[in-house]
Amino acid sequence: MAAPQRNKYDIDETLESPFSFKHLKRSFVYIRKHLKKMVTAFIASAVASVLALCVPQIVQHVLDVTVPAQDYRELGLLSFASLAVILISILLGKLRARLLTEVGQDIIYEIRSDLFTHMQKLPFTYYDNRPHGKILVRVVQYVNSVANMLSNGVIDFILEIVNLIFIVVFMMITNVKLALVVMAGLPILFIVMFSIKPAQRRAWQRVSNKNSNLNAYAAESVNGMRITQIFTREKKNAEIFDKLARSSRSAHFRAGLISNTIQPAVDNISQIIFSFLYLVGVLWTFPAVSVGVIFAMGNYSWRFWQPINRLSQIYNEFLNTIAYLERVFELMDEPVVIDDAPDAYELPEIRGEVVFDNVTFGYTADTNVLDNLSFTVTPGMSVALVGPTGAGKTTIVNLLSRFYNLKGGQIRIDGHDISRVTLESLRSQMGIMLQDSFIFSGTIAENIRYGSLTATQEELEAAAAVVHVDEFVEKSPERYETGIKERGGRLSQGQKQLLAFARTIISDPKILILDEATSSIDTKTEVYVQEGINHLLSNRTSFIIAHRLSTIRECDRIMYIDNGGITEYGTHDELMAKKGDYYRMYTAQLIDL
Repeated sequence: MAAPQRNKYDIDETLESPFSFKHLKRSFVYIRKHLKKMVTAFIASAVASVLALCVPQIVQHVLDVTVPAQDYRELGLLSFASLAVILISILLGKLRARLLTEVGQDIIYEIRSDLFTHMQKLPFTYYDNRPHGKILVRVVQYVNSVANMLSNGVIDFILEIVNLIFIVVFMMITNVKLALVVMAGLPILFIVMFSIKPAQRRAWQRVSNKNSNLNAYAAESVNGMRITQIFTREKKNAEIFDKLARSSRSAHFRAGLISNTIQPAVDNISQIIFSFLYLVGVLWTFPAVSVGVIFAMGNYSWRFWQPINRLSQIYNEFLNTIAYLERVFELMDEPVVIDDAPDAYELPEIRGEVVFDNVTFGYTADTNVLDNLSFTVTPGMSVALVGPTGAGKTTIVNLLSRFYNLKGGQIRIDGHDISRVTLESLRSQMGIMLQDSFIFSGTIAENIRYGSLTATQEELEAAAAVVHVDEFVEKSPERYETGIKERGGRLSQGQKQLLAFARTIISDPKILILDEATSSIDTKTEVYVQEGINHLLSNRTSFIIAHRLSTIRECDRIMYIDNGGITEYGTHDELMAKKGDYYRMYTAQLIDL
């Protein structure tokens, strides 16, 4: 289990492995899917660039030949040719932009889909150990930056390299000496770029961390707004947010300062070279070199430093995006701890016999919650799990649902080792009701159908009627299509619990797990819930966890869990007669009442 301090909004995340160019190689998988469009975009850009490079040659010819000869007909034709070249370049540029926009959005969709699919398989511990805001920022913000680099960035990089090659060829054809003057500043620029690279990468990793922290706290604050206002924490929370926002701003500012070192270097070097070019052109080569050649080389010099300038920007963006790429692939590389075995098979329809055979489990390597736990539950039996907080009651039902892997021992259902069957075939035959029943945004019908997507309207209404959901549904003109806000904002706690029961009933589970399902609800709702429980318990193997011991008196068996195992086992009457741990817990509750 990961260290607990990671689950904190103001703790910077550390990468579990340094950046490797293997990440880039992996990212090209997404590029290959759209290679045809990207090649088309590249060809359009390359043709547009070559056509644009012809314009200085046309101007040179006009200055050196056409104007001195006063050939107005040729002047008109060359002017028209220049205009046509410019228009074609614009059209090709628009084609490129459209293709790369499509590719970029497709890549965003594919990476997000892969991330979300992978996230569905990650164990509970992954989400327990990280603020959800730090996870969401990777799926939304970081993927945008990565996709932009993989679409526009890659094409732009290749294109600007090709542009440079073409420009150098045209310069060499025009005048070799002046071409060497134009390229004289490149070594200085490379020294500047590579000297600041390590600091630049660290700075943008810090930006990634501070953005992640800010996003995590914002998400946590929104989810906990009621508690914030109940305890008048608004001022303190605003101070915390201000501190995190200042850290994010400071990190951005520092990263920007480092990254912006390259841009002035390019501008200064290009301006010095541009001025020096005319000086050399006049003092060194004139009049052997014509005015048209000097003018054309000045144009090429300006064009030469344009792709250099753009390459420096792409280089900056690349180093900036590396921090995001690392985070995205770190999430993709998070191991799927709970997964189907290579030879896993479908669990057939079960009767509900459950066997724990010397089960040992702990959330950390050095501490066990359960030690060699063994028991057998026959089909249709209802079993209550009681005991002190932290004894392992919820752990037992979580292991039965295979939300965690065992350290030792075996759990069997109808003789099938649950580690050898597919997760879907196992969990589809189980129904789990929690104390905090999560309600999704949507409609009442959609929330109930979460238990069975294939349920008919009649089945849906029948499940709702069992726990009296239909009583508050009928009060709305939209009935089962009534909209529900995120986390069931429009519903009372009792209504949410009843809705969750209807969702469980419609799934028709073979094994039922109720984890504090009747806590935090009013007396009337508890009566409705108890009716639902009685309906669910009929002919089903069930495990019930309840601190309110009066609700589990009628269970077939009661297990008292403590010290890593079962300390007492029997019916309510048997355990009361023993006057042990269960007796003391039960009588203490009666005294409290």
